[in-house]
This record gives sequence, C-alpha cells and structure tokens, in this order.
Amino acid sequence: MTAPTQPPATPDLLYSRDEEDLRSAVRALLAARADAPTVIAATESDTPYDPRLWSSLAADIGAAGLLVPEKLGGQGASHREAAVVLEELGRSVAPAPYLTSSVVATETLLALGAEDGPAAALLGELASGARTAVLAVPFAAAPAGATALTSLDGTVRGVADAAAADVLLVPTAEGLYAVEASAPGVAVSPLVPLDLTRPLAAVTLTGATGTLLADAGASATAARRGLLAGAGLLASEQLGIAEWCLTETVRHTRERHQFNRPVGSFQALKHRMAQLWLEVVSARAAARNAADALATGSPDAPLAVAVAQAYCSGVAVHAAEECVQLHGGIGMTWEHPAHLYLKRAKADSIAYGTAGSHRQAVAELAELPAP
Repeated sequence: MTAPTQPPATPDLLYSRDEEDLRSAVRALLAARADAPTVIAATESDTPYDPRLWSSLAADIGAAGLLVPEKLGGQGASHREAAVVLEELGRSVAPAPYLTSSVVATETLLALGAEDGPAAALLGELASGARTAVLAVPFAAAPAGATALTSLDGTVRGVADAAAADVLLVPTAEGLYAVEASAPGVAVSPLVPLDLTRPLAAVTLTGATGTLLADAGASATAARRGLLAGAGLLASEQLGIAEWCLTETVRHTRERHQFNRPVGSFQALKHRMAQLWLEVVSARAAARNAADALATGSPDAPLAVAVAQAYCSGVAVHAAEECVQLHGGIGMTWEHPAHLYLKRAKADSIAYGTAGSHRQAVAELAELPAP
C-alpha cells in the first residue's frame, strides 16, 4: 500500500516577536543615521556609504551575520530575519552593502558547505562586519542566468557595491575564487547608476590572483544559490520601498489642502491609494512567502522567489510613481526623497532578473510554458 503523501507545510507569513524587535532596532538606527537629508547628501559622492552606519548595523546589531551559523561566528538566524532588515533598508533607501554582501555573497559561501578553510574564515569576517564581499556578476543577473569569466582575466560590468567591497567572489570556468579588491591586477571603475544609493562598477581583472574556494561545478551551484537568495530577499526591500511610498503619500494628502479640503479626501485619489494599499498587502504576502521558503529550505523556494519577484518589483515601481505624482510639484524636487525611492524601485526592477524573466520561470516551474 502506498504511503499517503504529506501535504506541503503552510508558510508562516507573520512576523515573530524577535523579528519585530529586530525591526525596531534597525528602524531606530536608520532614523538616526540615514534620514532623508543625510541620504540625499550622501548621493553626491561616488561612494555614498557611511562606515559608522555599516559598523552599527553589521556589528552592533549583528545584522551581517544573520544567515551565518553560530559555529562560524554568525547569529544563526534565517532569511526571515534578514528580510526584516531589508524591509527597513528599503524604507530608508540607505546606502549599505547589506543585500550584496550579507545575503548574496554570504549565501554563496554557505553553499560551499565548508566548516574550515578560507571560505569559512571569510564567512566569519563577513558575519562580524569587519569585511564585505560581492559576487562579481552583473546586478541584473538572474539566478539561472549568471555567466562566469573564463579565468581571472576579463571585465564584469554592472557589479553592485563593488566599490565598497573588500573581497570579490569571482566565478570562473575553473571555479570560484576569492580575490582581494586591492590586489594587483584588480581595477574597480565606478559607473553612472540610476540609483545613486547603490553604486555600480565595472570590475576588470588583468592577471589577478586569488584563493580557489571551489571547483567549477560547486561554483556554479553556489552562485545560483546566492543569486536565488538575493532575488528572494530583494522582494522584501521592494516591499519596504512600497510601504514607505504609500505611508508618505497618505500623510501628505491628509495635510495638503485644496479648496479648503485635504486633497486625500477627493474620491479619485482615495481610489488610487486604496488600490495601492491592496497591492502592498499582496506584495507583503509574496515577499514573506519567499523569505519563509528560503528559511525553511523548501523545495518550492525557486517558485516562491520567482512569484515574489514577478509581483513585488512592479508594486514598488507603481508605489514610487504614485508617490511622486501625488506629491505634486514637491515630488519632482531634488530636496524631497521621493526621487530616491523611484530610482531605487526602477533599478531593483531589473536586479537579479526582470519581472518578465521571473514570470517565465514561474511558467516553467509550474509546468505551464508560454505558447
């Protein structure tokens, strides 16, 4: 007799008390160190990062080590807690290499399964916040579509946060290398990004040397796992963007008066904000489902991530566009932070795969290919 099939576990979309405590700590830090005037002023620099902010977030709060097991020097938490941090970073659009270093690079190293050696040592340094690393692939690379250099010679364009990284994780045909960003033969050239809070750079390697961490097969698998985690938790950043835009727009339309009435009381604007609220609620469910699937190691994690990215990227862009438009003339000014959220939402919409590529992934994973 065939054993009954166990039903899939129900995803937990709610926030735990620990997650809410973490949110409060991160939000308080960002309010003090990364308010709107501070972030706008920082975008005038090619490297808008605040070392003190990163030290407080990564080391003092311990956010950098959330995905790293305690035996390797981390917090031994999960993707759910990391998602909360990214929600708050999305709310403030603070320039911080958290997604690229503490999620993508960290998850790539964790996929190697090393408990000692150079990969484990690097994980400990990343978890402590003492160093940062980036996976040297274009920011637009989808989890299943990342390409590798033939060797430690060549150029990779559009690498996010490369200017702030201490270590480059370079996938090649030979395997995954850890290359010091300051090593001879390594050049990191800033590019002009749309999102000034997350700089892009071209990484050029010319006869560079590095430490081989894994062979070619393990390297490809690790890079895919890192990019999958990045895409899944990017949805939480997009959720944070959308939530801030909705909250700020509602506040503004309550305070802004026209014809002796708050403009938010006009029916046309009520309908637009109500529609946006529905989209944000749905985005929260999709983002939390992706974070929970990654945290529990669910076999449906690729599907949950693809669904979250296919939906959340559009919601973040729509929310940011509505924020700019419903703020009227002030929404178009450089002094108001609305433009930062629109640029971050637009840049995020093509990060780790476009919404279209994720919809195609959903169709393939659900065995419903497009005609």
